[in-house]
Amino acid sequence: MNFIEKMIKKELENKTYNKIVTRFPPEPNGYLHIGSAFAINISYQVAKKFNGKFNLRFDDTNPLKEDLSFVKAIEEDFKWMGFDYGEKAYYGSDYSEQIYGYAITLIEKGLAYVCHLNQDEMRNYRGTLTEKGKNSPYRERSVEENLMWFEKMKSGELPAGACVLRAKIDMKDPNLVMRDPVIYRIIHESHYRTLDAWCIYPMYDFAHPIQDYIEGVTHSLCSNEFVNHRPLYEWVLNHLDLPNQLPRQIEFGRLNMTGVVTSKRYLKQLVASGVLDGWNDPRLPTLMGLKERGITPSAIFSFLNEIGVPKNESTIDYKMLEYFVREELKPTAPCLMTVIDPLKVIITNLEQEESLEAENHFEDETFGKRPLFLTKEIYIEREDFSENPPLKYKRLTLGGEVRLKHGFFIHCHDVIKDENGEILELHCTYDPETKSGSGFAGRKVKGTIHWVSSYSRSIETRAYEDLFLEAPDDDHLIESVNPDSKKVYNSRVENFMDELFDKGHKRFQFIRQGYYYMPSKDLIQRIVTLKGSHKK
Repeated sequence: MNFIEKMIKKELENKTYNKIVTRFPPEPNGYLHIGSAFAINISYQVAKKFNGKFNLRFDDTNPLKEDLSFVKAIEEDFKWMGFDYGEKAYYGSDYSEQIYGYAITLIEKGLAYVCHLNQDEMRNYRGTLTEKGKNSPYRERSVEENLMWFEKMKSGELPAGACVLRAKIDMKDPNLVMRDPVIYRIIHESHYRTLDAWCIYPMYDFAHPIQDYIEGVTHSLCSNEFVNHRPLYEWVLNHLDLPNQLPRQIEFGRLNMTGVVTSKRYLKQLVASGVLDGWNDPRLPTLMGLKERGITPSAIFSFLNEIGVPKNESTIDYKMLEYFVREELKPTAPCLMTVIDPLKVIITNLEQEESLEAENHFEDETFGKRPLFLTKEIYIEREDFSENPPLKYKRLTLGGEVRLKHGFFIHCHDVIKDENGEILELHCTYDPETKSGSGFAGRKVKGTIHWVSSYSRSIETRAYEDLFLEAPDDDHLIESVNPDSKKVYNSRVENFMDELFDKGHKRFQFIRQGYYYMPSKDLIQRIVTLKGSHKK
């Protein structure tokens, strides 16, 4: 058990709680990402382990940023990942009347007041980590006066920013969060669910504990960036004279990842720039992006289980996720030959097609074999030929020889170019005595390359690289994007791939190229390269 599960197990044994209820409260102002999945999985697995209940609750108390499209995207992510949140999702906006009522309770108890300081003034009054704050000049207003002003806020008589409702706690508290925090503000904006019913909205730190209480949540699990907010979470609950059992907040170590950005602000900036193809761009660490790239929920869970539930903040190399993707695909993906950047080769001495055979998986014989044909016209990778080869080059050259995978030796004797000097095709001969499996008549070559026959077909291929080559510059995020992070080719694939696709296969290992995903017969895109490295 992790440290949270040990705590909960003890609480259940001591009858502190009878049934465990956890939740994940996303704000519908963006898409979920791999860091979101990390946090969701912690709360979800705790509820599952103790036969409890898990809630999805949208923290939709800011109409300036939220949208129904994000709600639908988040629900789709939950469904794809297999996070079961019961019969329905919950919405913080559905509790607007109750939360408002609890704000009135605090005012009537003398624990909240309407403050007319502007943001700059409030910041100056707040103090610093080394300087105590000062009381607002509006702090000692009477209950009646505060109720009157709060009603004016609610009725829409006041413009946005005119005033706020603050909790009356302690401006000298060493925890800045507890220095009379704002709990309600004015926003004149239509809400995607409540429309124009409200023009005042609660702050997260006030609404969140109340929402947890209303839903019967027992454990509010969150990352340790909310440690300083826990006293306010408890203060709100303890000062509302609530009759039933109160929820408890527990923090775990925040997950940081190298090589990607998971900040919603940065993700929005990338999407809005037009540099990417939207929130589901396969180069992004959003769950939609990972799905579009061809990564499976099971690979993501393997990655999350390896991380576990840390107490302290940790940094993980994003390449570690790719490692688990490879581990899943290696035994399950059929192995085929696909030429990503094709170069035509004419076998000048081939009079009749040669029949060949290839295994569909290098390690698992149950995948069977498939027929191949050496045709007069074949295609190889453009990078597998060089007129001016570097030292120790083992692929095809003019006057050189290589072995075709599963096939024969070929010898290049002519290079055909266009008027600009670009290579159009190669002319080669093949040695019929060197058929794969025949022993090659005692001959050897240094290199083996993959190829496809004229029975292959064209298909669009997208090869994705890291979105950032180095840690992105926060001030120049768009300029930090790798310009070669997406390359598009008109490739050629074995026609046998269509047969496998029709049988339900969508992920393949392409010899010497990587693992690829085929969402449709018109497109393949690289999931990960064949090899990689990650730092724990």
